[in-house]
Amino acid sequence: MPKSAFLGEWEQLVLLAILRENGTAKIPGLRTHLSSIVGRQVARGALYVTLDRLEDKGYIRWELDDATPGRGGHPSRRFTVTRTGRTALDASRKALQALWRDVDEVSR
Repeated sequence: MPKSAFLGEWEQLVLLAILRENGTAKIPGLRTHLSSIVGRQVARGALYVTLDRLEDKGYIRWELDDATPGRGGHPSRRFTVTRTGRTALDASRKALQALWRDVDEVSR
């Protein structure tokens, strides 16, 4: 497995939140969803930095939606997970599942 396929916990959470939004993931909804999962407020900066990093790795992409008056005439970005991102997420899940299985066998 390539080194870049290993994801940190926060990267996994962000990718999973984007996947759950099924093509409609935007920053406000992602922050709300992630905050409810982690049990604390998610900082915008932390989310933006992670989204940029995931984009640089080729794990996500974004498209601009139409500008709206509610956003001062500015468009919003809508995020999706790429095939490469899904592959990295699947590899990370398999590695964690294998490690947990081994822990369960050893600790009994």
